[in-house]
Amino acid sequence: MAQGAAAPQQAGRGGLVPDGRVRRVCDDPGVTDRPRALVTAPFRGEGLETLRSIADVVLDPWIDHQPLRILNGEQLAERVQAEGADLLIVESDSVKGPVLELPLRAVGSCRGDPNNVDVAAATAHGIPVLRAPGRNADGVAELTVALLLAVNRGVVRADRDVREDQVYRDGTIPYQRFRAWQLAGRTAGIVGLGAVGRATKWRLEGLGMRVIAHDPYADDATHSLEGLFDEAEVVSMHAMVTPETTGMIGAEQFARMREGTVYLNTARAMLHDTDALVAALQSGHLGGAGLDHFVGEHLPVDHPLCAMPNVVLTPHIGGATYDTEANHSKLIADGLVTLLGGGKPDNLVNPEVLA
Repeated sequence: MAQGAAAPQQAGRGGLVPDGRVRRVCDDPGVTDRPRALVTAPFRGEGLETLRSIADVVLDPWIDHQPLRILNGEQLAERVQAEGADLLIVESDSVKGPVLELPLRAVGSCRGDPNNVDVAAATAHGIPVLRAPGRNADGVAELTVALLLAVNRGVVRADRDVREDQVYRDGTIPYQRFRAWQLAGRTAGIVGLGAVGRATKWRLEGLGMRVIAHDPYADDATHSLEGLFDEAEVVSMHAMVTPETTGMIGAEQFARMREGTVYLNTARAMLHDTDALVAALQSGHLGGAGLDHFVGEHLPVDHPLCAMPNVVLTPHIGGATYDTEANHSKLIADGLVTLLGGGKPDNLVNPEVLA
């Protein structure tokens, strides 16, 4: 929809009435105005209770299905119609194409960035889209700290030695193999001071670290990227992937980091050049790395990173906490309460549909 254009009004089909209130998807005046919500995201806690107080809820989380079930636009549209739903809440299913031709009151995407929703098409159809900013900030921050400790103290290698009855591997004692610098008193540099970056910052400070940050959009991030590399002994990536940040850490940036730096990325692998990271580790310039994401969500078993003892790898699990689900449930449910009450939620992606 062009900016400033009015949302299409479709009598008897839902969407928005001219004063911005949300209308029931029904032509029968005898049918109640209570919404019906199809929820294919994991939904729990206070948010689920709130949602059930304002709508009839069909709860069928994608994550509970084995084998894995993620619906495309056509499949999701069929499901919405079969359930008679006029509210749709998703996490991984694709809200595109025919889904947005249905008379939906609103769509909730349980993500910080609702990239599984065609927001432009939703806007063109007058459908409000809600998102869940910061839902996984604490979870990702905790994993960042876990990776840092695992890399710095050789936790994975030490665990393997115990399990393999190799405490005295190669004729050495553990104290020889696992000596490390304490984190307390060291400097950590955070790249990207959003919700996750800030949640990581206070946790690292709690370990006794001095924390500096680079973020051109945060006034309290006082360091340039180069200046951060000059001081930091730990570099932790928390930027969003944009055309500006894609590949922002390459061979030149790794070379600029201090010798022995531990590099952490619990955001997205697209922020760095993986080949350059491998080279920096192989040369010994970097002291280690902790990574929670790979391009295509996959790392071949014969990839050089898999053979490096000073690298700890996890399969994109930073936000995999029940608290993340409770957080996004509350954000989406509270947003729907505001929206259905005629207000403008803070987490509304396309407020122009209310104009």
